[in-house]
Amino acid sequence: MSGPGVSLALVAIFGAAASGLAGQTEAARLTYESEHMGTTFRIVAYTHDRAQADRAARAAFAHIARLDSLFSDYRPDSEIAGLADHAGSGSFVPVTPELLSVLQDAQHWARRREGAFDVTVGPLSRLWRWSSRRGELPNDERVAAARSAVGFRRLALNATEHEARLTEPGMSLDLGGIAKGYAADAALAIMAEHGIEAALVDAGGDLALGDPPPDERGWLVALPNGNSLRLAHAGVATSGDAHRHVTIDGVRYAHIVDPRTGLGVVDAPTVTVVAPDATTADALASALTVMDRASGMKLTRSVDGAWATVTGSASWMTGQQPERASQQNRR
Repeated sequence: MSGPGVSLALVAIFGAAASGLAGQTEAARLTYESEHMGTTFRIVAYTHDRAQADRAARAAFAHIARLDSLFSDYRPDSEIAGLADHAGSGSFVPVTPELLSVLQDAQHWARRREGAFDVTVGPLSRLWRWSSRRGELPNDERVAAARSAVGFRRLALNATEHEARLTEPGMSLDLGGIAKGYAADAALAIMAEHGIEAALVDAGGDLALGDPPPDERGWLVALPNGNSLRLAHAGVATSGDAHRHVTIDGVRYAHIVDPRTGLGVVDAPTVTVVAPDATTADALASALTVMDRASGMKLTRSVDGAWATVTGSASWMTGQQPERASQQNRR
């Protein structure tokens, strides 16, 4: 979204949120919304200075818009599309600090999950989108061709020179399993840089939580199972097929592609992860969606401060469970 578009969106929210904070003894709650990455980003902030919060939210949304322009696999002019144009050339391509950072995070999780999380899944993602729109499974030849251009070990990074290389022809990236969490963390950091510490960033369900609201131990976070948690200084992500799935020949497939099969996950569970930051929560939730119980529990326990709950045909929970919310004093 362009700068003027962001400003107009914020003005509309300001009008509904508060009209002048001068003289108020309690911090006012302000809410801002803007469309990015195919979803609605929402920022909630508590402040005594509306002008300060306005500036912070504008800066945060401007940065999210920039990340969208870099990370989108739907835009032919995005930075990852430009990187894909050089796939198989043998040359490293200069990349922005933001793209290098998110790719470093992605590769860290790919190595820990042995392919259950893989941002080079772009060719399979495009094939699955095409197939699910048609309501039919791709044939084995198409899947094999796409899989031949997938593999996290074929993505090379040169952190010193800020470069990346896709080693095989036809490779492309899909950052859908990590980008929203990364953007939420970045936006929350910008709010803090502008002096707004008590803030929450909701990236279409992926949450980055800063200081809690005044006089609260944490933000109230509702879980898909109906329970609620009180959280602060944490990230939360939920993954599943409740809103995006397709049924083909009587089988329900998620929009989430399993890199190991090339198809949407069958009867995907609903996974909710709490982690120290939204980037970690997003990537971990994405991986747990395609992992078996034993592997998923082992991975979650290996991440400091992580907790996961999985519901579906095989339900489980592991990690240190955060504080349950009481029924009183909710905000």
